[in-house]
Amino acid sequence: MPRIAIESLDDPRVQMYRHLKSSNLLRDGRLFIAEGTKLVERLLASDYQTESVLIAEKREAEWGPKIPPEIPLYVIPQEVGEQLTGFNFHVGVLACGIRQPARTIDEVVPRQADRLTVAICPNCDNPENLGTIIRLGSAFGIDALLLGRSCCDPFSRRVLRVSMGTAFRLPIVESVDLQRDVLRLREEWNLELIATVLDNNASPLSSADRSSHVGLLFGNEADGLDEQWQSICQRRLTIPMRRGTDSLNVAIAAGIFLHHFSS
Repeated sequence: MPRIAIESLDDPRVQMYRHLKSSNLLRDGRLFIAEGTKLVERLLASDYQTESVLIAEKREAEWGPKIPPEIPLYVIPQEVGEQLTGFNFHVGVLACGIRQPARTIDEVVPRQADRLTVAICPNCDNPENLGTIIRLGSAFGIDALLLGRSCCDPFSRRVLRVSMGTAFRLPIVESVDLQRDVLRLREEWNLELIATVLDNNASPLSSADRSSHVGLLFGNEADGLDEQWQSICQRRLTIPMRRGTDSLNVAIAAGIFLHHFSS
């Protein structure tokens, strides 16, 4: 499809790009927005369908040849792009992707794997933390990430930006009944559930070995991992801290745990 010149954000063809700040709050919709060079490149290279790409005129020579002919390429003047709410348009590249159908643990978590690592977040409600956990999970090769409905949207703009597009590759399950799914993983996949906690009575991570099939449960920034989740876990592990440090950011803690269990 040839370039399509857009002179105003009132043009209905670009309505999905108009109010990016408010669209960041939407969930369960059909579309998502990828912003910036790296994220758009990774969207185009993924198995997610790209509905359209929006670029500034100054980026046309660079980006025009990169866009497959079947994807609409909207080109706007720089001053029009700067009217976008919630996005600094100096980068000049946005894309609209189409969400894939929701997946289940039966579709995502392999049953016959010799080694299995699953990260589980019941209520990670901070986009920066979730984006970082997704990126870490991809880096350390986990098999799947399970999210409860209290988590933020893994395809919101902020989460995608922090994850650097690794959400396009990492198998993610947004569970409609997380407790049921976690118990199924324990019983049917023989997954050892490990609670990551702030508790001096828990076993220190440094001395923890791993079984072949592990599921790591991470709490949220404010409240940690709720007792209801700890009660279904076979082990409780903690990261001992010094000099009066009372806690770590959950994403940093997740990185330490995932690195330990990836070896």
